[in-house]
Amino acid sequence: KELPMTQIPSAFKDITEVRPSVHATADSAPLDGLPEFSYLGWGHWFTLRDLDVATDHFAKDNVIGEGGYGVVYRGRLSNGTPVAVKKILNNLGQAEREFRVEVEAIGNVRHKNLVRLLGYCVEGTQRMLVYEFVNNGNLESWLHGELSQYSSLTWLARMKVLLGTAKALAYLHEALEPKVVHRDIKASNILIDDEFNAKISDFGLAKMLGAGKSHIATRVMGTFGYVAPEYANSGLLNEKSDVYSFGVLLLEVITGRDPIDYDRPPSEVNLVDWLKLMVANRRSDEVVDPHLERRPSTKELKRALLTALRC
Repeated sequence: KELPMTQIPSAFKDITEVRPSVHATADSAPLDGLPEFSYLGWGHWFTLRDLDVATDHFAKDNVIGEGGYGVVYRGRLSNGTPVAVKKILNNLGQAEREFRVEVEAIGNVRHKNLVRLLGYCVEGTQRMLVYEFVNNGNLESWLHGELSQYSSLTWLARMKVLLGTAKALAYLHEALEPKVVHRDIKASNILIDDEFNAKISDFGLAKMLGAGKSHIATRVMGTFGYVAPEYANSGLLNEKSDVYSFGVLLLEVITGRDPIDYDRPPSEVNLVDWLKLMVANRRSDEVVDPHLERRPSTKELKRALLTALRC
């Protein structure tokens, strides 16, 4: 059932009318068997006890990610659905802002290449978000981390992940009103399922860009190496910033190199600068990730590099 407006925490009264669900699907399977208890008109309002039980009291063994935003735990709901629980650890004011940003950005949005936000917990000072659990790691771990030790992503798998990421960005930028600028597209925010479908995650830095606005002025945020120079220099943000980050991501996937790597020679520290130099010197065939068992054809490589450089 829905709460009367008088019982809704004041911080959220202005986001009870979230974006229309014209792009949403009716797929509610992950929440089957759970009572619907949401004042936002979507998802599920979990209690702290629900999530404490789901994560085995937020056990260290269930931690699957952590950073400045807080900690993400693996959990299982009472109906058996596996979930990822994001516990926002910043001070209450910052936690409130990050919570609101993610709810506003993707709370009522459905796309197969976006991680689905299933619900949330607002209890005392606690702010938590509950997402579908994506079971095959993230792109960063496949390229540079622990998963790379066991297997290298094939060229086809890499292109499938990138195509899914591109489709999700096109949806955020072109199908929604206001459009959503993610602002932190990077390998660790691209989750991968067991069929190597990409799912963009972590909308804590996202910004909305309303109709008629070519950009918004905002504090420069993002991850060094992925941030568009135009945005970094001016603080003016629009969807092109995500496109630049996607181009860097594409180069990272082609080469297997980090965007910034201080362990390399000075001319190779910055991936974008090094790649442009290699292409200018007609040495583009030398940039392919040496860990690939099957190299792309010359045509495939040229198309991928051209796409990246256009971003």
